[in-house]
Amino acid sequence: MSEHTLERIARNKNVARAAARQLSMEQLHKLAEVIGEVIEQKHDEERQRQEEEALKARKLAEIREQINEAGLSIEDLVPEQPQRKRGRPPKKAADKA
Repeated sequence: MSEHTLERIARNKNVARAAARQLSMEQLHKLAEVIGEVIEQKHDEERQRQEEEALKARKLAEIREQINEAGLSIEDLVPEQPQRKRGRPPKKAADKA
């Protein structure tokens, strides 16, 4: 089955019923079991991603607090970057190089 077919089945109950008619009860139970495992895995991955984002946000807040307590700002930590020249160099300078 292609990804497109699975999407069609997931979006339309009648398409899912038509696909299910082609399977035996044993196959349907096995499919339900596999889908349940996939759903559980997706939940676990989402939960882990949210925990990582929360941890990152906590660390960022701690760092900002430490910066403020030290009397610094973000600009103090990031050196000024040199301005890049815009545009093309003059044609004569390009010929000499």
